[in-house]
Amino acid sequence: MVKVNGKQEAFDGMTVRAMLDALQCQTDRVAVERNENIVPKAQYDTVILQEGDRIEVVSFVGGG
Repeated sequence: MVKVNGKQEAFDGMTVRAMLDALQCQTDRVAVERNENIVPKAQYDTVILQEGDRIEVVSFVGGG
């Protein structure tokens, strides 16, 4: 299991992009942190989530 924003999820073995797709997140509007390190967008297709990873997904929302 992988902890995503504090919730246990069965995303281990998936790429960051596959996880974001499963969460229905637009990749151009989020930042992903894996174990306290930012994952560059260029690596979303190559970084594989592992058992015990701690993921934070932050969405950018415009407003004023």
